[in-house]
Amino acid sequence: MMVHEENGSAAAAWIARFAQPLPGADAGPRPLAGLRFAVKDNIDVAGVPTTAACPAFERRPAQHSAVVQKLLDAGASLLGKTNLDQFACGLSGTRSPYGEVPNAFDPRYVSGGSSSGSAYVVAAGEVDFSLGTDTAGSGRVPAGLNNIVGLKPSRGLLSAFGVVPAAQSADCVSIFARTVGLAIDVLLAAAGPDVRDPYSRNLALRGEAFPSAFRFGVPDTLRFFGDAAADEAFRDAQARLAALGGTAVAIPYAPLAEAAALLYESALVAERYAAVRGFFDAHGAEVIEPVRGILESGRGYSAADVFEAQTRLRALAQRVEPMWRGIDVLLVPTAPTHYTREQMRADPVVLNRNLGAYTNFVNLLDYAAISVPSSLRADGLPFGITLIGPCGSDLALAELGQRYHHATGLPQGATGLPLPETRPIPGLAASASQTMPIAVVGAHLSGMPLNGQLTERGATLLCATTTAPRYRLHALPGTVPPKPGLQRSTTGGAAIALEVWSVPVAHVGSFLALIPPPLGLGSVELADGSWVHGFICEGHALAGAEDVSHHGGWRAYIAGRAQPGTAASSQAIPT
Repeated sequence: MMVHEENGSAAAAWIARFAQPLPGADAGPRPLAGLRFAVKDNIDVAGVPTTAACPAFERRPAQHSAVVQKLLDAGASLLGKTNLDQFACGLSGTRSPYGEVPNAFDPRYVSGGSSSGSAYVVAAGEVDFSLGTDTAGSGRVPAGLNNIVGLKPSRGLLSAFGVVPAAQSADCVSIFARTVGLAIDVLLAAAGPDVRDPYSRNLALRGEAFPSAFRFGVPDTLRFFGDAAADEAFRDAQARLAALGGTAVAIPYAPLAEAAALLYESALVAERYAAVRGFFDAHGAEVIEPVRGILESGRGYSAADVFEAQTRLRALAQRVEPMWRGIDVLLVPTAPTHYTREQMRADPVVLNRNLGAYTNFVNLLDYAAISVPSSLRADGLPFGITLIGPCGSDLALAELGQRYHHATGLPQGATGLPLPETRPIPGLAASASQTMPIAVVGAHLSGMPLNGQLTERGATLLCATTTAPRYRLHALPGTVPPKPGLQRSTTGGAAIALEVWSVPVAHVGSFLALIPPPLGLGSVELADGSWVHGFICEGHALAGAEDVSHHGGWRAYIAGRAQPGTAASSQAIPT
């Protein structure tokens, strides 16, 4: 997939790109050896200016931030520092004097922020991973808008020493990568308590994956701000998560939305002013709008106002807590829509707020989250989903996020490269959830020529059933052995016999690699109304292919061809 460029605007992703990469350590364990990374320019690198996208704020630190030091010690090499919404205040990637960071798929659109540059350089393949920060969604929204993974750890898991704060009690360092597996490698290399960070803590991470049958919460009210493509993409995402074993449960979103609003619409915004008070009081004119207005608004609150807002937040947390008794994980759109850079310039406050509709509450309520790619819309723009869990659920979220991401069949970022094999999440106990149900309708059925491709990977038969009566089955000409093409029909259709096999997640990638075009993995509706992953066919390949739906399934069709004297047997078997 080509990365679009517009008058060199992709260069706006970098604030400082080193002539020579800063090398990783030469001794000790080096789990990240050979990998290149970049860091958001509110994260200190020794001897390199930290500007937080405000030239007048520039400082030159004498030592690395804690996370940069750990990643260099793990063997990774640092390529440079990336652009951001000034003082990490914004979700658009357009609030920087160093330029607007474009979307990696279409430069007319925003990249998302505030970690805009860090997301872009990962999506474009310029680095292997990068660091951002996340207070209100800055480590997730840019990931969702650029088809990459955005891991927002539990607060305090990564040290924020050497990071310019946005709202220090709610901040965390975030990780961007093109795969969940790499994001977890980075997390584990960089994690650990640090007495230099007042909000650091020694967290015990959940050690078990989500069960094979799990419940995922979906907000009872959803807003996509008129974006029908995003609405459709999220409905498809729910079907895909259901195909992985999930059951959707509606959850009341009002208290979460109320908590989210406190971040900017209550005395809690005073913490953003407090983070840069000394500089802002002396150099407020050097700060660009609308960031200046947001920081300025923090001056007007009293200490009593702050305590009142904190009490409101705690009350909302108490209201929300029962939600977790009915669900295992919360599913939301990472961002509800895409905006062009022109649209964002015209209405920078309201549209920025819209992008954070499903992110702002997460850190305030002390949750962990991971944004993973979900689909490419008909207009070519990415759509991502976020999985959210209680504090300490980082590894379990990653395991489910990896299964979901690999089930999409999407490329890595904007590089066009296929996803690699899935791999076990370190520190997470194996569970039954590490299998994927896949429906087969043709040569992979029991007793058929390609069934061994399943059994040799340890797959087991779950059930034999049919599709919903909304499908057509075609015999694809020229295939060896003979293969069918399944397609959902908008008018009429039939129930087609199939089998559902449980495939170990570790072997899904190698299995899919054996499936040639025009066949591919999609979602198939079963007779009972549930959905599973299954093989469907690209529409262009069905032109001229024989419709064999009336046989009710591929096995019956093949058996009919073998009967002497039948109409089917008088035709040549495709080879």
